[in-house]
Amino acid sequence: MRNAVQAPRLYRNALMKDGRTGNLAVSDGQFVEPASLAANADVIDLAGLLVLPAFVEDHIHLDKSFVGDSWRPHCLADSLGERLGIEKQLLAAALPVTDRAHALLAQAHSFGTVAMRSHVDIDASLGLANLHAVMAACEPWQNRVDVEIVAFPQAGILASPGTADLLDAAIREGAGVVGGLDPSAFDGDADAHLDVVFGVAERHGVKIDIHLHEPGWQGIEQLRRIAARTTAGAMQGKVVVSHAYALGDVEPDEVARTADILAEAGVTIMTNAPGNRAFPPINVLRGAGVRLFAGNDNIRDAWWPYGDADMLGRAMMIGYRSGFFTDGDLTTALDMATTDAAAVLGLERYGLAIGDEATFIITDAENTAAAVAAPPRDRRLVQRGAIVPSSTSLLDTLFSRHDTQQGYRS
Repeated sequence: MRNAVQAPRLYRNALMKDGRTGNLAVSDGQFVEPASLAANADVIDLAGLLVLPAFVEDHIHLDKSFVGDSWRPHCLADSLGERLGIEKQLLAAALPVTDRAHALLAQAHSFGTVAMRSHVDIDASLGLANLHAVMAACEPWQNRVDVEIVAFPQAGILASPGTADLLDAAIREGAGVVGGLDPSAFDGDADAHLDVVFGVAERHGVKIDIHLHEPGWQGIEQLRRIAARTTAGAMQGKVVVSHAYALGDVEPDEVARTADILAEAGVTIMTNAPGNRAFPPINVLRGAGVRLFAGNDNIRDAWWPYGDADMLGRAMMIGYRSGFFTDGDLTTALDMATTDAAAVLGLERYGLAIGDEATFIITDAENTAAAVAAPPRDRRLVQRGAIVPSSTSLLDTLFSRHDTQQGYRS
């Protein structure tokens, strides 16, 4: 159910992203001019607490995580095929997809995530089972966490006969994005793989998000091939390449040349700044005009044991691994988990401006850079003007008398 819209309210003395202190006025779930509120409107004095846009998680696998289930010790693997086999075995013994996906959605929302893009495995053995399970898990979260689903061919397309038709079927049944995976390394025929991916997207008018782990020159060639397909299909702004590790492998001159190609084609790059792999140089790409955004990717699953679904923590990891030290660079990492990620999903009225949906985070930090460098655990989500209940201690006193009024209801 949609959460109840909070009565008109003024959040006074909020520390804003740009460092100024200001007031946020909310009415009918939107930000309004403070002068438009009635004199008897509810007032909360934030006393300098920091206000941030709510988080957007743009790369997650709701069907893979063991959040909500028991701990699974990580199993080492020598190849991708072996890793996929291990994953199949572990997931076969896990709780149902719907239960685990629901638990991960709850955890993400508790940290302040209100929208996400989830990749969901589609292959010959699974059919559309994971898609249906994740859609069922998302149903009770509508209007709390809006989820865009990617039909993801984890076992390949050519390597898994029947998957091409399943991708078509997945889009017809509710997925909004068609995925791809390592066109040469996995399927052995990049052109045939991309024929399927771009063909499905063109037939159904949906977006594309391709996992690309291929290294070095092999990966660079794929990026340029994808950019050419994007331009030819007039799909600028609709194609994402997730990971694009190759951009962290090659010489700076080649990164610069490829960045120009990606920017001209309107291809977007996702990174989670993985701990064991080179990854795209964020500022170089941004300087060339390439859009980048962030995601947690795998969270406590068969691929790695790390993760908690906190996008502020992911922004910190991106800054840490990128060598971001200045306030401006740390704010860039935050943008990748908020405004830039929201743009990829096409979210409208997202932000803290008059007329935007009144959905934001309140937390205790000196400024935006400080929040990224050391993410505060105590935070409160306000969603469409309604204060979302939380188990935090620092902010409970501040909001205790308001939660029992016309506040958040699920």
